[in-house]
Amino acid sequence: MTARQHLSITLPNGMAETVEAKIRSGAYQSASEVIEDGLLALLDRDASVERWLRNDVLDGHAEYLADPTTGVAADEVLERIKAGRATSRN
Repeated sequence: MTARQHLSITLPNGMAETVEAKIRSGAYQSASEVIEDGLLALLDRDASVERWLRNDVLDGHAEYLADPTTGVAADEVLERIKAGRATSRN
């Protein structure tokens, strides 16, 4: 059995209502289970971001350092993002 520690937390009303709704739906038996599952999802997301940084961002940065002509100016990136958002709205 995993050791447990009792914590007392305070949540904004909307989050507390979400916890209660998850329990009422039968998806969870307690607030502790809801919070535990949320923390596990947060840890998983953090690990995914860490993998992305190490595998993709560092490789891209090394590529740029080896050949700075492969870089894209920040204003061009911003324009690409704006164009993508405009396209997705239509």
